[in-house]
Amino acid sequence: MIPFEQAFEMVMSRARLLESETVPLRAAAGRILVQDVFCDIDMPPFDKSAMDGYACRRADLPGPLQVIETIQAGTSPMKHVSAGECAKIMTGAMIPQGADCVIMVEYVQLDEDGRIRFNAKDTATNICSKGEDIHSGDLVLPKGILLKPQDIAVLATAGCATPHVARRPRVGVIATGDELVEPQETPGPSKIRTSNSYQLCAQMEAAGAAVVYYGIVADTEDALDAVLKKAMTENDVILLSGGVSMGDFDLVPGVMVKNGLEILFDSIAIKPGKPTTFAVGPDVYCFGLPGNPVSTFVQCEILVKPFLYALMGHSYRPPCFRLPLSETFRRKHADREAWIPVGITEDGSVQLHDYHGSAHINALCGAAGFIVIPTGATIIEKGTPVSVRPI
Repeated sequence: MIPFEQAFEMVMSRARLLESETVPLRAAAGRILVQDVFCDIDMPPFDKSAMDGYACRRADLPGPLQVIETIQAGTSPMKHVSAGECAKIMTGAMIPQGADCVIMVEYVQLDEDGRIRFNAKDTATNICSKGEDIHSGDLVLPKGILLKPQDIAVLATAGCATPHVARRPRVGVIATGDELVEPQETPGPSKIRTSNSYQLCAQMEAAGAAVVYYGIVADTEDALDAVLKKAMTENDVILLSGGVSMGDFDLVPGVMVKNGLEILFDSIAIKPGKPTTFAVGPDVYCFGLPGNPVSTFVQCEILVKPFLYALMGHSYRPPCFRLPLSETFRRKHADREAWIPVGITEDGSVQLHDYHGSAHINALCGAAGFIVIPTGATIIEKGTPVSVRPI
């Protein structure tokens, strides 16, 4: 049994970058950028009005000013603004030559002769200057980032219509166990529905993987061997749930070795998820995860997901925040690091969640996140700041 930090380092050190591909901009959200993106124009590309109003010379205020033209967004000014003149202008339109400010339409009074007067005491410039946000040639997005909706807007602004992104990892998910039936079936005596395999599929798809579910495999060496062989030829990463502990029918480690995979570890000092196994081959990575759904959820989040992102060139750093514990935490056994689901109260403190153990997946549905109890710690007093990792 090795500490989680050691297991994490062993997993992450084995990550090899996947190939890249270009995708249409509409398909780029959630992908990992593999090339720096530089802007090809200034932004704004011209001096533009920040609001609806009148472009004029500040020295001529408060007026009266003669309106010489109307400038809408997308059209170029036709006239030069001289002394005693102004141009009616719309938000985003180009500032005409001669003007050095835009007065808001709300502060303008129309005279009977058609001229306007500024009726406020002062005005801001209300002009967005050329290049004030981005200069042509500026780095706007670095490689390795996970593209979010706001990044898509930046790509569009920079003229990057087909960004280079990492290929989606191909992930195969295999459920093991004679006790399992699919969700659409009514379990008979001694049977339960498989849940963690569908959970793993959802977690991996949310992390950007292309997932194949291979179904439930019986607890026989031949059945497991056949499915693993097939999955190894079709995927970059394989996740098996169940069959990795110390029971008579926990066959996964042996079948991994039979198929040429090198097991780097098979036990982590963590709760839940102690019997997590990691094995590697020339062209494939294989995680043997415990059969209980909370165990698979936690190990997928803290071990598999960072590894998956590393394959795509992204350093995954989930957000964490520190808040005080609303009640004292106690435990009897402290030989392993423990991940405990918690909620957040209205006053911003951390509340221990109703949690019965690694099979209690319902506990995660209402939880805000996890706190980590270090190895050796048996008590954490009320009011102690703890780090919360959101779910």
